[in-house]
Amino acid sequence: MRTFLFLFAVLFFLTPAKNAFFDEKCDKLRGTCKNNCGKNEELISLCQKALKCCRTIQPCGNITD
Repeated sequence: MRTFLFLFAVLFFLTPAKNAFFDEKCDKLRGTCKNNCGKNEELISLCQKALKCCRTIQPCGNITD
């Protein structure tokens, strides 16, 4: 019975992990629609529902050690 209660708590009370596969894509599948762009992202265009299309900034040049 304790095992059942533990599994019930894990499956129904914890927030589900966010899966990037199901996020809305934009800019020919290279960007993601979000409320705000992150620190290493740039605003490309606007999506539906007043969201911003954010794309990760690529570093300039090759970095070698």
